[in-house]
Amino acid sequence: MTLWLVPLLPMLAGIAIAAFGPQSRRALAAISGGVLAATLILAVLAVAGGWTGALDWGGGIALTARLVPLSALILVMVPAVALPVTVHAALHEAQRGLPRLVGLMLLFTGGMVLVVAAADLLTLLIGWELIGACSWALIGHDWRDRDNPASGLYAFVMTRFGDLGLFLAAMAAFGATGSFAYDALGGLQGPVLLIVAYGVLLSAASKAGQVPFSPWLFRAMAGPSSVSALLHAATLVAAGAYILARLHPVLSAATGWSVTVLSVGLATALAGGIVAVLQNHAKRLLAGSTSAQLGLMFVATGSGYPGVAALHLVAHAFYKAPLFLAAGLAGDRAGTYALDRLRLGRVMPLVAGAAAVAALALAAIPPLGGAWTKEEILKAAEAAGPWVAFGVVAAGAMSAAYATRFLLLAFGIGKADDESPAWPEIVGPLALSAVTLILSALWLGPVSGDLAALLGIALPEGSRFWLALSLLVVALGGASGVYLSRESPDLGTAGTAAAAADWLGLPTLVFRAVVQPFERLATSAASLDTRAVDGGIRATVTLMEWAARTSQRFGEAATDGLPEGTARLTSLAGRDLRRLQTGMSHHYYAYLVGGLALIIVFLALGA
Repeated sequence: MTLWLVPLLPMLAGIAIAAFGPQSRRALAAISGGVLAATLILAVLAVAGGWTGALDWGGGIALTARLVPLSALILVMVPAVALPVTVHAALHEAQRGLPRLVGLMLLFTGGMVLVVAAADLLTLLIGWELIGACSWALIGHDWRDRDNPASGLYAFVMTRFGDLGLFLAAMAAFGATGSFAYDALGGLQGPVLLIVAYGVLLSAASKAGQVPFSPWLFRAMAGPSSVSALLHAATLVAAGAYILARLHPVLSAATGWSVTVLSVGLATALAGGIVAVLQNHAKRLLAGSTSAQLGLMFVATGSGYPGVAALHLVAHAFYKAPLFLAAGLAGDRAGTYALDRLRLGRVMPLVAGAAAVAALALAAIPPLGGAWTKEEILKAAEAAGPWVAFGVVAAGAMSAAYATRFLLLAFGIGKADDESPAWPEIVGPLALSAVTLILSALWLGPVSGDLAALLGIALPEGSRFWLALSLLVVALGGASGVYLSRESPDLGTAGTAAAAADWLGLPTLVFRAVVQPFERLATSAASLDTRAVDGGIRATVTLMEWAARTSQRFGEAATDGLPEGTARLTSLAGRDLRRLQTGMSHHYYAYLVGGLALIIVFLALGA
């Protein structure tokens, strides 16, 4: 079988549903769920059967798909997370435009599967661009609200800027090797290797919401909560961390690349943690935590353990998706995402339970699987140096603080309400949180050891000191979250905290350092275009009009005068010649005699 079947199934089905899908929620849920279940089965069969795919375009250009153990893990994870999220969207999101929403989510999933299955930069680019375009359409899904398309465009432009790095990397690789294949990248060295390595890093950082690209994740919250869950857990954002882990063996040879990846990740993990702790908007808090958690994955990859980053990517997907779905249910019920106005634990106890499991995993509370993968990242950071390990510990403390604050404010004990969400709306969060509970088995040595051996992942060695310090700091972070939720439930709504909660002023910096200069440049270019280009055109038009008037005045006299003068002369000559035609024979005899006389004279003169 061909590996192309795995991405093509959700892609084609998504296009068909968006164009011709039924309006019935249950029908949409059944069809999309069936498609993603089939995609998951195909993914498992592809991994077990070692499926590949190839399409030769000629001239050294070919699309190839092949799995390595790391990509096989993510290939199964993507449809496994997308299945409950998409079904939840079909059963819960607003009815207007629902087939289009569900269809685009399937197309989004297919694009991510293509990114994972790709074995060359060209195939990667196709999937990369597809998920970027889908994210724009999904964020701006409710286009009747003008802010939503603007937010989608903001996210699209910022990630597109990073995409230039991947295009540059692909062109440099093909120019140096004559191939886009990942396998050919191993032969790169010198400046070409630097271009490829840092081009991929630029693109990955923009997709993963790393500093300085982080603010687009807040704008992406304009989309439906199901879109946020899919985007943050298994598709667009995850693509950035995945591609660095996938290409680490070849890109890590570039000078300074690993240190740069580690630095970007650690800076984002700390900044994202601060932002999430201060944030009062439920979805934005989770978005800040996504940047921070992806930053930890960058740290693991930069430290030389891409497999650990991939394991944390999987754990993160299964606990972040239910958190977004739960936040969406809470926000829809309360009519707001302000954390200090929720406390819906009694209103939706089952949702609160699912959110509790996911939030504790986000806080890295043992024995949940998210805690195990975070501690493995700490071990990887310890291998990179004590300061890196300390940074990861600090990021872990903030994770516990914002996860606890989110849980207590969003699903704390509040007013009772007889109406709870219908069971179809809570199946998705419950199923995803159940997987998070299952991943707790990773704390068992034989389970984690066998999994690492199966995937060919090297697990780092760590000291008990850092583990003990990490667990202590996580407990302190959790206690801080409890304190903040009780004493400052409205933290981040005003003053310095509100300003810092907006990515520490980074959006303002981006606006002043990037947007405003480009707007001035565009204004200057428009002025130059008006004065120089348009002025030249207007001057040319004026000159042509003058030439036309001049030619009309003098040219017509010359051009019309010549034929008219000739006609007059001909007419006069005709009238004069007509006088000779008298009809009298003696006149004609005189003409003949005169003619003969002239001939004799000419002959005499010629002689």
